[in-house]
Amino acid sequence: MENFFKLKEHGTTVSTEIVAGITTFFAMSYIIFVNPSILALTGMPSQAVFLATIISAAVSTLFMGLFANVPYALAPGMGLNAFFTFTVVFSLGFTWQQALAMVFICGLLNVFITVTKIRKMIIKSIPEGLQHAISGGIGIFIAYIGIKGSGFLQYTSDAGSILSVNGAPYDAAAESYKGGIGAIVSGGGIVPALVNFTSSPALLALIGLIITVILMVKNVRGAILIGIVATTLIGFPMGVVHISVADMQANSLGIAFSQLGTTFGAAFGAEGMQSLFADPAKLPLVLMTIFAFSLSDTFDTIGTFIGTGRRTGIFSVEDEKALEEGSGFSSKMDKALFADSIGTVFGAIFGTSNTTTYVESAAGIGAGGRTGLTAVTVAVLFIISAFFAPFIGIVPAAATSPALIIVGILMMGSFVEINWNDLEEAIPAFFASVFMGLSYSISYGIAAGFIFFCIVKVVKGKIYEIHPIVWVSTALFVANFIILAFL
Repeated sequence: MENFFKLKEHGTTVSTEIVAGITTFFAMSYIIFVNPSILALTGMPSQAVFLATIISAAVSTLFMGLFANVPYALAPGMGLNAFFTFTVVFSLGFTWQQALAMVFICGLLNVFITVTKIRKMIIKSIPEGLQHAISGGIGIFIAYIGIKGSGFLQYTSDAGSILSVNGAPYDAAAESYKGGIGAIVSGGGIVPALVNFTSSPALLALIGLIITVILMVKNVRGAILIGIVATTLIGFPMGVVHISVADMQANSLGIAFSQLGTTFGAAFGAEGMQSLFADPAKLPLVLMTIFAFSLSDTFDTIGTFIGTGRRTGIFSVEDEKALEEGSGFSSKMDKALFADSIGTVFGAIFGTSNTTTYVESAAGIGAGGRTGLTAVTVAVLFIISAFFAPFIGIVPAAATSPALIIVGILMMGSFVEINWNDLEEAIPAFFASVFMGLSYSISYGIAAGFIFFCIVKVVKGKIYEIHPIVWVSTALFVANFIILAFL
């Protein structure tokens, strides 16, 4: 194990890696239950998606750990699954089988741009200031996920600002919605506010945050994992955590396997790939949708690797040099990008939306994870979760969210490397970092940073400082926004 993962070389131990893996798993285990609930709205069998989520996460994360030897975990991405359901299926009218076919094609496209070095070239083209902004921005993003998950915020929206319900224009006269309300999009009328902490989950999260802060300040080994476990245990007497017999019966592994046959390979059937290109009039819409899938997936991953890997030393200076000068898969970053790119292919085959590298991996990295052993631990836990889903599910968001807040604090240290007194550097850095959290998207944050980087350099007469790939990427982002406006 030492020789394979090179633990001493990375300044870590088996126990540290395992603890980091457990921490990452619990920080992202919500996807096991959330992903089926979102995709099931399209008509996909919930238990089949449950198993497909676990299989795609386990296989792709295992590949990441063994092939790239980095502590990143993968699973079907939040945001991408919502795009799959509410935009592709509900708004555009594709079947869920056709949507899976498009996800599969997106996966192949990601493999292509990785093998042909396009993803590598994108990373090399990003200015150093923006890379630090992305790292700090992911800190804001992760902390915001933690604050939301903790239940510390409540949002008030007046009816006049509601734009859509379940992907369709909002109708104030509608008395019911088919399948219930899955998603509401609101405009500027929504206002966040701090809760009054009368809610048990929010109060539990506050207790968990205080416990974790104390452990971190005292430099207790495994502080983040201890915080998660302690908060979960405290949740029992508070009534937040419980084990339901009904949940155990509903999450039967036998039922899941019996339903998996419905989604496995559905992307290639008569209602999937075989019908996707049958109507020539729909071809531009199909291609634009695949493009939207791929662009978001690609930059989410790049942002996660840059944001977490550079600051923690997972991708060392030597590795960055190998990325720039080497050929084939000569660096860990090359291998990690390839491992990520095949994740979506696996997911589409089994029956789930785009699989991507999870920003919650930062929780395990914050706990000391530095090698692929962390990822292997996560993969093993995903496999085990198929048998013990009801028990895995007892860990509430109130227990894992404080860990994300702490990790976000640690990552925001990258802002020190930015020259905030120089507007040429500060303006793109601000939009890249702050928009990442406010738009709830890594790729949109990068898009904002790229766009304003180009604007600033053009105005200053320094067009020569803009890398051609940044120009192309910016144009693609703008095109993507235009496309989304018409979808």
